[in-house]
Amino acid sequence: MSLDGRIAMVTGAATGIGAALSEALSANGARVIGVDITWDGAEKTAGVEQAQCDVADAASVRTCVADIEARHGPVDILVNNAALASELAPTPFEQISPEEWMRVMAVNTLAPFLCSQAVVPRMRERKWGRVINLTSATIFIGMPPMLHYVASKGAIAIMTRGLARELGRDGITVNAIAPGLTITKGIQSNEAYSDELIAQALAAQSIPIREQPEDLVGACLYLVSDGAKMMTGQILTVDGGTAFH
Repeated sequence: MSLDGRIAMVTGAATGIGAALSEALSANGARVIGVDITWDGAEKTAGVEQAQCDVADAASVRTCVADIEARHGPVDILVNNAALASELAPTPFEQISPEEWMRVMAVNTLAPFLCSQAVVPRMRERKWGRVINLTSATIFIGMPPMLHYVASKGAIAIMTRGLARELGRDGITVNAIAPGLTITKGIQSNEAYSDELIAQALAAQSIPIREQPEDLVGACLYLVSDGAKMMTGQILTVDGGTAFH
């Protein structure tokens, strides 16, 4: 598959899943702009341009997208990956403060809305575009005690379907990928994700292998390809066979 000439914007690209998807898109010919709130300490990836942006802030997103368009042209592929996940500690819902709830919603649901709103107008002009949202397999099975996270990812699934209906006539597909528990550096550094919790997740999988960021690459490359031009509003679950959807 060749993505030569395509401009891709990947949010949350400094680490984890975002870094893996950015590298894969670049390796297949796309010019990739990796967007993150900070790139401090992040490794440089060949073919991925680093751009700093607070994707939960409308003005920051507009400025970032305008800069990309001015230097490279309109965005063809948008991957809404940025989210608060590995930073969160499992918390019973009674103990989640309103401030923490809104912080999660701002990054996990507002940001994909803002980024889509910024890039879609130029996609519509050219009658071609690919939007991929990262949701989570937890929306099918629940994940106590992480109600703020699960609710935010459920919202992304519904947003995916609604936007797919709205943009299909413009040649734009909107789909989502639902990973299982993916062993990123962030997960590994969060003491809340103990070996016992990870073992429980593995025990629930049909394929008992620890999921890595690179395991999401195949789904992403398919969804941006011409082979997926008739696929929209769908959620591809890549979780080792925990949730059958």
